[in-house]
Amino acid sequence: LSYDPLTQADSDESEDDLVLNLQQKNGGVKNGKSALGDPPEPDSDADVAGASKPHLSEVTPEGFPSEPLGGLEQKATSSLVSYVRTSVFLLTLVISMVLVLLCAFLIPCPPRDLHSTWSRRLGSQGGGDLSPLELADVNRDGLRDVLLTFVTTRNGTEGGGGSQPTADLVCLSGMNGSTLWSSPLPEEAQDVTCLDLIPGSVAKTICLVTGTRKMLSAFNATSGKILWTLNPNYLSNGTLAAPVVVLPDLDEDGVRDLVVLAIGELQPDLCFLLVSGRTGSPVGRPVKYNIVGVGNLIGPQVYITASGAVYILFGFGNIQAVALRDIFVQAQNRDSSPPSLQIEEPEWEKHRSVNLSELIDVYSDGVELLQLVKAPDSNSSSLLITTRQGLVLLRGQDLTPHWKLNLQGLRSQPTPGYFTDDQTLDFLLQTQDGVGMKKMTVVDGSSGSIVWSYRVPCHVKETPTTSAITSDQKSVFLFWAEALTAASLSSDDSSGAEPSGLYHLYLLHPAFPSVLLDLSNTTGIVTAAEVGVNDIWKDAFYVTRTTGMSPEGHTTSLVVSKLSLRWGLMEGQMVQLKETTPKIGRGELRRFLSRIKFVDSPYQVTSLLITS
Repeated sequence: LSYDPLTQADSDESEDDLVLNLQQKNGGVKNGKSALGDPPEPDSDADVAGASKPHLSEVTPEGFPSEPLGGLEQKATSSLVSYVRTSVFLLTLVISMVLVLLCAFLIPCPPRDLHSTWSRRLGSQGGGDLSPLELADVNRDGLRDVLLTFVTTRNGTEGGGGSQPTADLVCLSGMNGSTLWSSPLPEEAQDVTCLDLIPGSVAKTICLVTGTRKMLSAFNATSGKILWTLNPNYLSNGTLAAPVVVLPDLDEDGVRDLVVLAIGELQPDLCFLLVSGRTGSPVGRPVKYNIVGVGNLIGPQVYITASGAVYILFGFGNIQAVALRDIFVQAQNRDSSPPSLQIEEPEWEKHRSVNLSELIDVYSDGVELLQLVKAPDSNSSSLLITTRQGLVLLRGQDLTPHWKLNLQGLRSQPTPGYFTDDQTLDFLLQTQDGVGMKKMTVVDGSSGSIVWSYRVPCHVKETPTTSAITSDQKSVFLFWAEALTAASLSSDDSSGAEPSGLYHLYLLHPAFPSVLLDLSNTTGIVTAAEVGVNDIWKDAFYVTRTTGMSPEGHTTSLVVSKLSLRWGLMEGQMVQLKETTPKIGRGELRRFLSRIKFVDSPYQVTSLLITS
């Protein structure tokens, strides 16, 4: 046979057409196989090149992807969902950050008492230290500020034509001791009391200032401006014998009213004057009582019984009571009284003097001091009476003695606090115990027994004692004494030792009765001290008024200082009074003290309710 190139070319094309027709009739090639399941024949160079690839199933003979169109749609949908999720997350994060920043700027954070200690020198002291310190939040920043009065000397006051020393009422910031305001006074003050005279309201705080002679003024605690002043002519020839006392609302103007006790040149001439809390004007005429007594002036204090009867306690070396109803009736010169004053306490009425006198005999045995303390599980209060022989606790319901304690040398006011676990107020006492020594004693309020005592060196006759209550219903007690050295701790008799001139502030916690903490010290004489509580940070602060002494024995500068108790607990020095088993370690004590939180004293709140 002869070979014809043209005929051979036509034959090849015919075979190709036949293969293409078969592929089209059976759906073409799928996954590199023919419709019949046989592999396609290699097409010279193209098929040889495709055979050299490792994954023949991923590429068709034409070189297109083998996945169907549905797979591409799923990938596109998945990418869109991821994008939406990411966008929503980022958008939520941005919105949250914006809200946090808005809250941070729009809602102010409570002020933090950054100054653990501060001290402020107020200049030379030219008068006595009669008025105690008063703590009140006057600028509404959550921290209690310090109010006090003092007398300063003025150049040229000596001589016949010299002017009187100037008296000032000063308010210091509880944050840093800076002066918030200052107001001059016409005379020296014996007391400053700040409170809200409108019951159940958040109205502006009023500060009542009682002078040593005839001054009674009300100040706006925020600005220091005088709201009203009692006209001294209403006191006639008398002078103010004691601080003003707050009463219930008598004239029904929505503001609590007041009563002052004035004394004439002769002791028996005592005069009660009711004063309007809103205007400072008298509510009626003065009411006089002639009493005879020997000793200190007691009161006046307001006592409200469990049934709601209101009595005024007062006396000279004794305690007598008069119903507020009787004072009001005489002041108004009428027979009727408000319904709130018509309540009587039968057990108290039994103690009236002979001939149905208005005076009720409460106690008459050498009374030095009188305090009203909260009775446990009762709406009434007990009467804690300091006498020349010791302490007496009277039940407020029937005026009968609950217990008596014979204790000589007691001259200072007992400090209430919780030392035992029975939730009854106990009392810290200081008594003179030899030359240059005094004994600190804690008395159980439920039985009158002594539960703790210790002798400390102190050449000052009386120093202030205070207490602060913790969140676990315990109290820490604070007092001043000279340094407790190793020699004084080991010796039972330190009488006659020379005064060191340096006084230390010691803290006693009932959980560690064999340990005292030395918190601070001063070379001056501490004349007043007060404890306040920072409710926000659960901390307590201790404010003192100290006067320096010149070599000649005259008072010099007046200094007001503040100490954070939680800061003092961490920085204080441990003084071991006696060895205990097991021995108390510094680490154990420090861990315990670091967990202490201070709260407002419930017995202070009760005292305010009683006198309102």
